[in-house]
Amino acid sequence: MNCPCCSGKPYEECCKPYHTGEKHAPTAEALMRSRFSAFAIPNGEYLMETTLPGKRKYHNKRDLQEWGEINEWTKLEIIQTPALNQVEFKAYYTDQDRHPQIHHEFSIFQKMHERWYYVSGEFLD
Repeated sequence: MNCPCCSGKPYEECCKPYHTGEKHAPTAEALMRSRFSAFAIPNGEYLMETTLPGKRKYHNKRDLQEWGEINEWTKLEIIQTPALNQVEFKAYYTDQDRHPQIHHEFSIFQKMHERWYYVSGEFLD
């Protein structure tokens, strides 16, 4: 299966090693891609694990899992990575009412103990 993150690589060679814990994403962009794939699969556990520990209280694993399940995640477009810890992206999906949606976000990441974590995002558009 092609990786949901739109890298053009097979899932087994792209995001799966991050999802299974075999490897950690080497860059903020790689983490962003793996998190998109985690919504598409869905894998709420991975989404929580890759959120900065101090920010996890603002998220809920069940809600993350459900948002992945009720939507059909179709495409990830990386707009820009203006700094090592910043990624602007558009996530395309079809919602539960079958309406096409675009989630446009500018995200901040932080590297801690040799691992990248999602910190926060600003919704655009």
